[in-house]
Amino acid sequence: MSDDPEEAVEVEWTGGVDPDLDDELAAEGEGEEDGRLERALRAGLEDYELSDEDLELVETGQLPEDEEDEAEHRPVVAVVGRPNVGKSSLVNRILGRREAVVQDVPGVTRDRVAYDAEWSGRRFTLVDTGGWEVDATGIHLRVAEQAEVAVELADAVLFVVDALVGATDTDEQVVRLLRRSGKPVILIANKVDDQRMEADAAMLWSLGLGQPWPVSALHGRGSGDALDALLEVLPERTTVPGAYPRGGPRRVALVGRPNVGKSSLLNRLAGEDRVVVDDVAGTTRDPVDELVELGGKVWRFVDTAGIRRRVHQTRGADFYASLRTQTALEKAEVAVVLIDVSETLTEQDVRVVQQVVDAGRALVLAFNKWDTLDEERQHYLEREIERDLAQVAWAPRVNISATTGRHVAKLVPALETALASWDRRVPTSRLNGFLGEVAAAHPHPVRGGKQPRILFATQADTRPPKFVIFASGFIEAGYRRFLERRLREEFGFQGSPVEISVRVRERRSRR
Repeated sequence: MSDDPEEAVEVEWTGGVDPDLDDELAAEGEGEEDGRLERALRAGLEDYELSDEDLELVETGQLPEDEEDEAEHRPVVAVVGRPNVGKSSLVNRILGRREAVVQDVPGVTRDRVAYDAEWSGRRFTLVDTGGWEVDATGIHLRVAEQAEVAVELADAVLFVVDALVGATDTDEQVVRLLRRSGKPVILIANKVDDQRMEADAAMLWSLGLGQPWPVSALHGRGSGDALDALLEVLPERTTVPGAYPRGGPRRVALVGRPNVGKSSLLNRLAGEDRVVVDDVAGTTRDPVDELVELGGKVWRFVDTAGIRRRVHQTRGADFYASLRTQTALEKAEVAVVLIDVSETLTEQDVRVVQQVVDAGRALVLAFNKWDTLDEERQHYLEREIERDLAQVAWAPRVNISATTGRHVAKLVPALETALASWDRRVPTSRLNGFLGEVAAAHPHPVRGGKQPRILFATQADTRPPKFVIFASGFIEAGYRRFLERRLREEFGFQGSPVEISVRVRERRSRR
């Protein structure tokens, strides 16, 4: 027998049902057969050494570390205070990254902005607010109102006070607001950069909110102790579910190397000059969000900076642009990789595609400037695609022109196909029934006198689909790729990466 699974002799599958039967009866029969097979395989696992995590995965079909933590049910923490006391700096310190805009000018933050945060294994929603002022008018009044709403829609509050300035009349007003809300409050005495300033923080006991926690949001000093105190008063689940919903339009990142037409495409989709477009590569540096109605649906498209080279090889503004692009990609659900067909495919194009796959995002390939293509270039382009993009042959492909709008509407079915695959879950019984057929027709090659056997399989997660296979021995990379191809042929997964991990388990020793 050949070691190559693709060259193995086809074996006729004699199980299943008569194809002439009614489709519904056939599906029911197949389901019963798959169910019996799953129960048999599950029972057979009792002869093998399985950890508690293995047992939970077999029973629930879900990895313990990947259990769904519904964002809508996470507790909500509002960060409030008067202008320019360092609320956004504290938010960035808690998040561990520069997410909130910080500037040494009062009033930079105006809206309520929610972020996903984590401390000591506890996840919560962190809400940055604008500065709260007494007797505010105009836009400042609306900012203050948003801060009050944030308190009402929170489970706990981080009240930030400038320890160097001390308690002001505005701080006293905020205290009264917080007392009326009845929410737990952690008092943050910010800008305490060293031990000598802790006496300034102690003066804030006078606010009557309990212990002031001396913190330097800029340097991180004392922030851990304050967060530990926060977790003590934070409920396990929010009392205001749905306050910051995580649903909404599907998020699409436009990525690619510089000057391939990402900004032109976003302008075309938005129907206006939303983004600066120039022939100079690297015009875009910050990710730009835009809600776009396309195909009867609203989508959130994000234009990103062109990925020039590996992040560690970039400098200055390009370095931060690359980091923001990676962050935008991680927040997206699907990425549209734009490729300039007027130029030869480059290593950068391949690297961008791989970056999307590594991030586990759904993928659509958009070949831009198609209207400039002649027959000769098209011939060579097809050969380049076969050679350089063979690893993502499963990705939907759309040939467009961002400048003229040619076939831009075809992005919608491609995006919907990719996202449907990204969300797809295969029932455990059907998965094991299918793998049973595949293993019977194409057994794993014998190595060292042993032939690994698939014991049981389950889909542990979606977004992207992740499969875990329990086997009696090591399954080679070539056979894993073969299984992935067969999974795609049977269940689709067009436009989505698929992850397959194998857990080798030995038979229990008999005593």
